Amino acid sequence: MLKARINKIHVAVWAGLLLCGLLGSSLLALRMTGLLERWIGSEQTQNRLNPTKEEEKSAVLRLVSLPPQARASQLEAIAKRDGVAAFASGTKSLDKHRARYLLASDLIQLNQGEKALIWLNGLESEYPQLAAHIALKRAQAYESMGDKAKAQEAWKALLKNYSNQPVAAEALYALGKSNPEYWNQAIAQFPAHPRTQEIARQRLSKNPNQPSLLLLLATYNPYAKGMGSVRDRLVEQYASVLKPEDWQAIAFGYWETMEYGKAAKAYAKAPRTPRNAYRAGRGNQLKGYRTEAIVAYQQLIKEFPDAKETGLGLRRLASLSLSQDAIVYLNQVISKFPDEAAEALFAKAEILDALGSPTSAAQARESVLTQYASSDAAAEYRWKTAEQKARQGKLQEAWQWAQPITTQSPDSEFAPEAAFWVGRWAAQLGRKQEAKAAFEHVLSRYPDSYYAWRSARFLGWNVGDFTSVRNLIPQVVQPQARAVPPAGSATLKELYQLGQDSDAWALWQTELKNRQEPTVTEQFTDGLMRLGVGDNLEGINKVWDLSLRETPQERSQWQTLRSEPAYWHALFPIPFMEHIVNWSQQRQLNPLLVTGLIRQESRFEPKIRSVAGATGLMQVMPGTGSWIAEKIQLKQYNLEDPNDNVKLGTWFLDFTHQEYNNNSLLAVASYNAGPGNVADWIKKYGFNDPDAFIEVIPFAETKGYVESVFGNYWNYLRLYNPDIAQMLGKNSAAQPVVQP
Repeated sequence: MLKARINKIHVAVWAGLLLCGLLGSSLLALRMTGLLERWIGSEQTQNRLNPTKEEEKSAVLRLVSLPPQARASQLEAIAKRDGVAAFASGTKSLDKHRARYLLASDLIQLNQGEKALIWLNGLESEYPQLAAHIALKRAQAYESMGDKAKAQEAWKALLKNYSNQPVAAEALYALGKSNPEYWNQAIAQFPAHPRTQEIARQRLSKNPNQPSLLLLLATYNPYAKGMGSVRDRLVEQYASVLKPEDWQAIAFGYWETMEYGKAAKAYAKAPRTPRNAYRAGRGNQLKGYRTEAIVAYQQLIKEFPDAKETGLGLRRLASLSLSQDAIVYLNQVISKFPDEAAEALFAKAEILDALGSPTSAAQARESVLTQYASSDAAAEYRWKTAEQKARQGKLQEAWQWAQPITTQSPDSEFAPEAAFWVGRWAAQLGRKQEAKAAFEHVLSRYPDSYYAWRSARFLGWNVGDFTSVRNLIPQVVQPQARAVPPAGSATLKELYQLGQDSDAWALWQTELKNRQEPTVTEQFTDGLMRLGVGDNLEGINKVWDLSLRETPQERSQWQTLRSEPAYWHALFPIPFMEHIVNWSQQRQLNPLLVTGLIRQESRFEPKIRSVAGATGLMQVMPGTGSWIAEKIQLKQYNLEDPNDNVKLGTWFLDFTHQEYNNNSLLAVASYNAGPGNVADWIKKYGFNDPDAFIEVIPFAETKGYVESVFGNYWNYLRLYNPDIAQMLGKNSAAQPVVQP
């Protein structure tokens, strides 16, 4: 978070290292001229799940990302193809119908409904996938023309012909403006549709005492702005009429928005399941309600003695208990819940140390290394020990402690870092070939990690270092066509591929049945849909959260998704490209470094605000924005405007680079923690080795921030730059992947 002249800050940090995919990068130009043309390559890569041959050849799908005016002539040419040209391999060309649909949709946006109707004429029979939406466009065309009578006829025709399809909610909304019964039908038939949500809001604005409508909003749109107050009203005013499943919907909304204390109370009234019982305890614990948490965990253990949540609940309960009681709980975990046993043994060792039993504590830790060698807990212990040995200058011992992590616990969060430092320590010990092999292993096994970038640098790849990355101008190659969402109807997939994001989103709201426990493919599709409508924070988070799935089947499905470029492009999108490129050019900054910083700061949410008041894409503090505006003589600006925010934020990022002689590590750290803190750290720890410096940054937030920003940069580089992608592919083919 950007805070000029402030020495210490406290803000939330995005948890964990950022994930990445197996695509690439390209030529790194050092000249700033012609940046936009250089940055956006002419060649394009594939970005689709389950593509068909027809989709691969589609000329229309390549035009989806262009604005209406830029694609109009090309779409018209495709739409006007004669009968001979409209056939391909004996099948009528879908592209012609797609072109007509897009032209009509674009013309409606431009309030040229009469022209749109020409392209829509007779299209339903030729394009059955979107027949209902063609009827929708026809009604919208008449609306844009101001022809109310024909619009009413079109809405009624839509409702008659497609009464059971979700798009009927659009007709019910329009017709209900003059006849309330249509709105009642929408609420009964399509409660999740955005139009129905709008109906509920309008009715609540006139009569707020309608708990059924409040519950409708809370159930089907838990992430929307203002839902916290809706949930509060339900709990405070209508608790007596809420059913257990209502409480679960309310609890889920609180949990997802991190109101854990409120979530705990709601989960206590929800249907009794292991997950609900656990969250009742955990929510209280996170809120600091110790007594309530203990009671909830004890209820979990009593009601669900064999559930997997109980093993974790016992560990949580131990952390809230006196030493002797804690050991009893931990022993239960060790004997009954093998997935939690390693963590329980370490917790027990800490207690035994505090009780003056170092021998028993050492035996507990040794048990982890012998009985649970592949556990995350074992990896963490090995890594902490390796770090301690390195600080003592015992590099050989550090290497020996770290090396097993990548073979025994390759999926641990510590594995990429350990593998990188195995290479660094090997190099310092004079083992050049072992160091090279370690760096190549990081690139092969953990290509998405921040440490892959550092490894690429030590292997001599032209990916930039802390002292040179600002001046690199990577060529960026965007995907030419959208992914095919792995879940949802054929209509949904067609709408999404055509870039009809609002319509796709509305349809998806009715198709997603289980919002609280979606399948892996449903959650990924939900992420795609959210990104499509600009809900970038939740969209990215939905995709990232797939890594938290636990069952073998879900993990396998997630791994399958991770093999697709579309997965990684969803994790690392590039919205607001024009503003980023423009102001990166003005400030002579690497545009992918700026993109990586924005992703970390705001997840590309233009109006997001931190608790401290930092605002917008680059999280500019109001005072800092005012200070910068004065320096650049900017009289009017809006921190929520993407262009203004990036203009101010890149100026400050350039300023922090100038403060530290264009060292991007120190500049990025200063952007987060303030110049004063960074200066103090350099004085205290020195700056001979930037990798070692990062390890001793005393603010955990800033250490994670630096690694995340540069990890983002690396991911954007490897995903959108063909040359680095090709190098990564060759490295992966040459290096065997260590299996867990």
